[in-house]
Amino acid sequence: MKALADLAAQPPVSAVARAFAAAGHELALVGGPVRDAFLGRPVHDLDLTTDATPDQILKIIAPLADAHWDIGRAYGTIGARIGGETVEITTYRSDVYDQVTRKPSVEFGTSLEADLLRRDFTVNALALKLPELVLVDPSGGMDDLLTGTLRTPSTPEVSFGDDPLRMLRAVRFTAQLGFEVDDETRAALTDMAERITIISAERVNEELSKLLRSPSPRRGIELLVDSGLAEYVLPEIPALRLETDEHHHHKDVYQHSLTVLEQAIDLENERHPGDAPDLTLRLAALLHDIGKPATRKLEPGGVVSFYHHDLVGAKLAKKRLRALRYDNDTIADVSRLIELHLRFFGYTDGAWTDSAVRRYVRDAGPLLERLHILVRADVTTRNRRKADHLSFAYDDLEDRIAQLAEQEELDSTRPDLDGEQIMSILNLKPSREVGEAYTFLLELRLEEGPLGEEEATRRLLAWWSARSH
Repeated sequence: MKALADLAAQPPVSAVARAFAAAGHELALVGGPVRDAFLGRPVHDLDLTTDATPDQILKIIAPLADAHWDIGRAYGTIGARIGGETVEITTYRSDVYDQVTRKPSVEFGTSLEADLLRRDFTVNALALKLPELVLVDPSGGMDDLLTGTLRTPSTPEVSFGDDPLRMLRAVRFTAQLGFEVDDETRAALTDMAERITIISAERVNEELSKLLRSPSPRRGIELLVDSGLAEYVLPEIPALRLETDEHHHHKDVYQHSLTVLEQAIDLENERHPGDAPDLTLRLAALLHDIGKPATRKLEPGGVVSFYHHDLVGAKLAKKRLRALRYDNDTIADVSRLIELHLRFFGYTDGAWTDSAVRRYVRDAGPLLERLHILVRADVTTRNRRKADHLSFAYDDLEDRIAQLAEQEELDSTRPDLDGEQIMSILNLKPSREVGEAYTFLLELRLEEGPLGEEEATRRLLAWWSARSH
């Protein structure tokens, strides 16, 4: 209880608690903050609940707040900035769902216990009454915290029927908290999976993104697939469970993809400690082989091939991420990483020329560091010798990139002449010919390195003369 007492003693919480007590209203910390404080996890959100109406909440907190807003007023929620912290205070609710949409008919309640019992999981149906520090746990949430169990306060059929998004929240919490869903809840996930289709793509996106940003998303993805939910929200992942032939001519693509995701996260943390989770990289790692089912072919001798699965996968990823309403930059970056993820493996067949290294860097552009991580993570072979060979080869490639970058400022590769200079030298106005001349000089730059302005001008004029004839 010390962690809970420390949380309640934080200045914003204690100030609000005193104000509500003075006004004669109940107040309690609820849900995630109580759960996370008990688990020793960082508390990021200060969610409180009260018997006061939204108008009464505003009246009580206005003198304390640096700012306040009522964007959630229809749902009984008032937000405020107090002492540099954001707090949300919500009137007790006893919602009624129509079992068709996830939007409830909002009804304000008068009981803390009833408010808690309408919540998604018992571990989130905990409250700490303020200022008296009394723990309220009407559904056995503390026992479930101790055993690491994810269970609904009411039957899962009722809970998921009320709000199918809770099924994706169950998936996310298994990854975030390391909990196991109980048997009854797991069965309901499978039986009711199709109901997730009434949830908007934006909300599905939000839950999937939170799942992938968690420290260990594999557990959640496995539950997403095993329950059947993935068939409706991310069908490309269960499709990776290709039949493995009796001679094991290809590895399990589904398990391989999960391992690549784990290894990418490990490398992300190793190379960029303290940085926020890289959603783009994690999406690319999870989806990098989704082109394999469509390109799988049995070759003579029983060998299985997946020719062009990188290009096919990039297109499939773009289509799926659009459907899930990801932003254009994320869609473009993820699909580009998938498209490029096999490029390196040609490096192991023989030494690349400097121009080939320059092209690798140019094609990756600002995604180069993510591509480094993705390619390294894509090595999951149990053959230690082969794994070491690939690792050493990529070390060598990164060393060469660094050396060329130092020599030539490779990360900003441009022709020796810009568009204005090209137009002046060739006496052209903006036109397609200027673009062609720029491309010619860029190819020279990639093949031969910096030429200098004088030599670039000479070569441009020779190219233009030959082209004119």
